[in-house]
Amino acid sequence: MCFSVPWARRKRIKRLEFDIRDNPSAGNYEELGNLYMDDGKLALAREAFNKAIAARADTPDTYYRRGVCALQLGDAVAALPDLERVVMKEPDYDFRRAAGLLAHAYALTGQKEKAEALFRHVTVASTLSETYMNFAALLAAVGNNAEARQWAQKVLDKRPTMPGYLRRRERPWFRSASKFLRKNSG
Repeated sequence: MCFSVPWARRKRIKRLEFDIRDNPSAGNYEELGNLYMDDGKLALAREAFNKAIAARADTPDTYYRRGVCALQLGDAVAALPDLERVVMKEPDYDFRRAAGLLAHAYALTGQKEKAEALFRHVTVASTLSETYMNFAALLAAVGNNAEARQWAQKVLDKRPTMPGYLRRRERPWFRSASKFLRKNSG
């Protein structure tokens, strides 16, 4: 089911919160976690995924989403084992976003060489703007500003050939790339 309308999503969240009292299954917690994520309630989503995993949910998606929540909440250390588990099991998971986020988590936890190696591996096949920008941030942090600017420019180079709906979705990354290039010019 798709709950792109906020009121429908909130209604489903309320229903699941009620249903979990009688049926605290892994599936119910996973769905609740997904809905919380879509609603921007990352701490609640992370807790729901914790409960899903405790109830024997061992699908890569549950670990992946818990890792994404941890990373977005600024807890890269907690994200590492979840993302490593997913990437070890399925290296191409979510169009290689999982591997890109794992590389970002390595960078955030000070494992720069490991992060750079994984970013280089992932960017061979991935064109995700998020991955490009995270790689650019790592390169700038280690003093490789020229290459960092190239990766940020690749994000902007995609804009002219994208259909309108993708340009709208990618708008935050275009802004981030433009800001990055202004900040790291010269």
